[in-house]
Amino acid sequence: MNIEKFRIAEGSKVDLASHRTDFTADYTDKQQAVEDLQKNVDRLRTLQDVLYAENKHTLLLIFQAMDAAGKDGAIEHVMSGVNPQGCHVISFKQPSSEELDHDYLWRCQKNLPGRGMIGIFNRSHYEEVLVVRVHPEYLKYQQLPDFTLNDKDIWKKRFKHIRDWEQHLTENGTHVIKFFLNVSKDEQKARFLSRIEEEDKNWKFSMGDVKERGHWDDYMKCYEDAIEETSTERSPWYIVPADKKWFTRLAVSEIVVKKLESMDLKYPTLTDEHKAELLEAKKMLESEAPA
Repeated sequence: MNIEKFRIAEGSKVDLASHRTDFTADYTDKQQAVEDLQKNVDRLRTLQDVLYAENKHTLLLIFQAMDAAGKDGAIEHVMSGVNPQGCHVISFKQPSSEELDHDYLWRCQKNLPGRGMIGIFNRSHYEEVLVVRVHPEYLKYQQLPDFTLNDKDIWKKRFKHIRDWEQHLTENGTHVIKFFLNVSKDEQKARFLSRIEEEDKNWKFSMGDVKERGHWDDYMKCYEDAIEETSTERSPWYIVPADKKWFTRLAVSEIVVKKLESMDLKYPTLTDEHKAELLEAKKMLESEAPA
């Protein structure tokens, strides 16, 4: 699969209407996609083991999307084979009072994965230039000084804050990949109706999600701006078709695997001293009398 089709080059313009939400590449058979996903899951398990052992790099995956686009399912399926000890997942909800008493990047900063880990943000700091931009009245809850609240360039500055922060992360060993799962409005409607009609999915439904559909065009514009302003060479955005969940999961897995493969990960090289210790330990264990 040509994953570069989904990558947004730094400095390029973004028109979401030109990105097909039902694209499935050369796949006409869901079963083949499921089989290829499993191959990537297996490959990801191996790569994660080396990432963890090397303990020099970090991979941060950021998922953003409209409601019902399939973020949870993509995370669940793509990461189904990884060792939980090497993976940290956090889903960002409405900010708490503690979080509102800090700058808007604070809660993401304190939840960053450590070296050797794969971190996953289900929603992220990008909510601050998406939902807060669509609903600027939310700014009044952020305890901001007047000169910030009244700054006509507040969103432009936030884009710069985000670019600078992500550059800082990449320069210190955290590789950042950002996914926008691009679902159509019609498909979102169908998924909402499914949540209402199927009893075991009722818990997923929120009236607030439906109300946000009224701001669909505003959200699309905000996503276009955010992706244009913050997709960089070292911290790229990928716009992934999301109308077919089976293809979304495969595409995400392909992108993650190829990113890890590009990092030239290696198991740690043992020093001569460590090798000597291993030989000594082997001799001691082999010389023990049977229990």
